[in-house]
Amino acid sequence: MITVKGVDPRGTRHCETSALGVLLRHQGLDLSEPMLFGLGSGLSFIYWDSKNMDFPFLGGRVKPFELTRSLAAGLGLELAVQETGSARKAWEDVATAIDAGRPVGLQLDSYHLDYFTSKVHFGGHVVALYGYDENDAYLVDTDQQGGAVSTSLGSLARARAARGPMTARHRSFTLTAAGQVPDPRSRIVPAITACADAFLDPPIANLGHRGIEKAGKLVRTWLRRTDDPQRDLPQAARLMEQAGTGGALFRNLYRDFLAECAEWLDSSHLRTGHRLYAEAAGLWTDVAGLIANAGESGDEQYLRRAGTVLCDIARIERDAMEALSRLRGEAPAG
Repeated sequence: MITVKGVDPRGTRHCETSALGVLLRHQGLDLSEPMLFGLGSGLSFIYWDSKNMDFPFLGGRVKPFELTRSLAAGLGLELAVQETGSARKAWEDVATAIDAGRPVGLQLDSYHLDYFTSKVHFGGHVVALYGYDENDAYLVDTDQQGGAVSTSLGSLARARAARGPMTARHRSFTLTAAGQVPDPRSRIVPAITACADAFLDPPIANLGHRGIEKAGKLVRTWLRRTDDPQRDLPQAARLMEQAGTGGALFRNLYRDFLAECAEWLDSSHLRTGHRLYAEAAGLWTDVAGLIANAGESGDEQYLRRAGTVLCDIARIERDAMEALSRLRGEAPAG
């Protein structure tokens, strides 16, 4: 068995920030999960539906790997990314890093991993690989999935080779803190305002506050969107609340990020954003409950109520991001 020395195999709530935490702690940089998420400008929203999808997808974050790229750029970290169409080359890339004493991030389809009990295809899942033997790979995933876990090498290969929505070509990556990393406090205002700008002025109506408003209108039709509402609607609700695709998880992370920032920056705009995201997070949990109830009961009134709450959330989050966008020019204390 070959494992990287000095790895802290601590899982957290979200897959990409869990993997980033492992890689950065190994580089001597230990930031909270909300800080990683916020400095990577990770909050967003997308309503995604197409003819080849079984059911609509609500996403509450930026697209997979964008958070990693933003965080690395903001903190001046060296991000080395490998992608290939060859499964053999893909394994050589990660084994070489592990053998050299470096944990590696992987993007893959969680459906194929042995320890995943919820068998839903999600090609944007991210884990940290920190060891392997002749049979198994040793990974760090979220707390919900077990934190430090293992999966067979065959299942890992299938997960990395999967194709479909949000998948990457055997993507692996490492992070290096080369030289002096800037004080994270100096990066909070640029990270917050970049996130606010993208949320307030999305290029299409499926994104940002416009996407939440669109979801509020379309969620009312979901009983007619599926042949099996008792399966699909509760599953969508579970993904929202437990995987965070569109629900409270990412709003809770962003709320906590803003609370940490408020310890460094005395700003009424920041306090307003924090208060509104605390309110939005609770309402997302209400929406997930209403969607689950609609699927279990077949009663469309729950979806009408969910749609009304989503429209309220769109307004609240727009107001929050408008306040946060006014942080430009403000600097954190000492």
